[in-house]
Amino acid sequence: MNSLRLATSALVLAPCSWAQVTPPPTTLDDFFGPGSQPGSIEEVLDTATRCGTCHGDYDLNDEPYRPWAASAMGQAARDPAFHAAMTIANQDAPFAGDLCLRCHLPQGWIQGRSVPTDGSAMLPDDFQGVSCSTCHRMVDPFGDPAQNPPEDVGILAGTPDLPVNPHSAQYVIDPSDIRRGPFDLDTFDYHQWRQAPFFAQSSLCITCHDVSNPVYSRQPDGTYAPNDFGAPAPSFDKYDQFPVERTGSEWLASAFALGPIEMGGRFGGNITAVSSCQDCHMPDTTGRGCFISSRPIRSNLPTHYFNGGNTWLLNAVRNLYPDSVTLLTPAAVTASIARTVQMLQNASDLEAWQDGSKLVVRVINHSGHKLPTGYPEGRRAWVNVVFRDAEGALVLEHGHYDSTTALLDFDSTKVYEAKIGVDAAVSALTGVPEGPSFHFALNNTWYKDNRIPPRGFTNAGFAAVQAAPVGYSYMDGQYWDDTEFTVPAGATEALVRVYYQSVSKEYAEFLLNENVTNDTGNVFYQQWIATGRSTPVLMDTLTLAVEASGPCNDADFAEPYGTLDFFDVQAFLQAFSMHDPSADLTGDGLYDFFDVQAFLSAFSFGCP
Repeated sequence: MNSLRLATSALVLAPCSWAQVTPPPTTLDDFFGPGSQPGSIEEVLDTATRCGTCHGDYDLNDEPYRPWAASAMGQAARDPAFHAAMTIANQDAPFAGDLCLRCHLPQGWIQGRSVPTDGSAMLPDDFQGVSCSTCHRMVDPFGDPAQNPPEDVGILAGTPDLPVNPHSAQYVIDPSDIRRGPFDLDTFDYHQWRQAPFFAQSSLCITCHDVSNPVYSRQPDGTYAPNDFGAPAPSFDKYDQFPVERTGSEWLASAFALGPIEMGGRFGGNITAVSSCQDCHMPDTTGRGCFISSRPIRSNLPTHYFNGGNTWLLNAVRNLYPDSVTLLTPAAVTASIARTVQMLQNASDLEAWQDGSKLVVRVINHSGHKLPTGYPEGRRAWVNVVFRDAEGALVLEHGHYDSTTALLDFDSTKVYEAKIGVDAAVSALTGVPEGPSFHFALNNTWYKDNRIPPRGFTNAGFAAVQAAPVGYSYMDGQYWDDTEFTVPAGATEALVRVYYQSVSKEYAEFLLNENVTNDTGNVFYQQWIATGRSTPVLMDTLTLAVEASGPCNDADFAEPYGTLDFFDVQAFLQAFSMHDPSADLTGDGLYDFFDVQAFLSAFSFGCP
């Protein structure tokens, strides 16, 4: 990994024209999922605006309302990347948008506005995203009936198809407007309520943060093939369907799922030992859950921050919609972005040391899932290393990112990412070229997943939940990754950084160019540019002194490195005679005069 920055950063990629897709004959039934169905509730879900009357505008940091609005949950239905991706999903596989709407616009979906699956039947209030009532009327389909509200037994008995396990927004919603939460409210007359332990459990979050494509079923050999079209999946167990996202399952197979882990205040607000999704993403604070002064002040009040890794979304939403519609405020947006950056920085640690001629960079994952996690398309983290000489001049850079073009020199460094695509059979069916692709509604194969696993990782455990590394390997128990870089001649200092980006240039251009239906791709792309092209977030950085101890150039074949002499000539000739790849200095696969010429040229140039 010692490519010069110049090798790739000078390249400018023109927007691509993508392959024509032949949609498979999918129907709404192909995307059916168990749980409450559209039109099945008796009392409508209350709007977030009404909830905010009591639960907002009294404490910017601790109240539920404004922090929720300034989160990806609150703006899930206005996210321009979501709309661009859903458009392409509907193009690629008719009715695939149903899978998108039930997560991002659950209020409209459950109230019968789920068709057309492009969201065109949704009402303005439906665009309040994952709103208060959606979550607070959810019923636990998997918990102990003795621990849950007594009404839940009847609700579950009256739900024809219950989820097998939590995923893909297969929620069960109380048909009546009875609001649930983690606390005993004692005397409380403002609305009906029930205490439910479900709201402190990760299974609630996993309802939407494991996502499966029901069109594909797992085969005995571990591949995924299309089901018979025009009918629901033969199994609703998520581990029988194609895994699109497995954030929840990554947590489930981690040490965090076994009980609290002391993190020294890195996550958790008022608590320092964390376990559940809520512990980190809804950290405990001290305050009231509503504006009524007679209500108790709690030291374990879950904040409604829901911070993840997206720092560009809220500004894009503010550019597209008035604050009076989005419920956003400048102060809430600023605070939310700052918390997101802090969460990303808390999610990892960075170490580096020199081992002989190599600089070893270690990235440590402190999160409860893979780093990075979630929707895999466009998300990535990478290592950036800048070597400088004693005068501070650049000697060599790995993983250079050009902020003006959003081009990443990924060939020279380690990029942590997942790549999903289609196999030969789906390629023949749809026309999408075999290999990695961004066509998430059609993808049925994982081609790469080197994302760093969490504490407690085991290969068997992650394979069991469809989250095993692909094209990479980690040892059982490993929650870090090491990358080696050769220290170049003349370098005395290394600046090491780790960056995270939500939307890569390649994915942004896909959303722009693949859309042949409407302007959602262009709307997204313009906002992607206007907000800084999903500006990478600096997660970690350190600087250390280094000393070159490796070859100074292509002629420096023999130790001690840094000087050119007879022993280098001897070592080159030996490698040349044996057709060793190290002697193929021109890289053409041949061992001829031109390699000798390249060696002599480097030898005559000498070491710096």
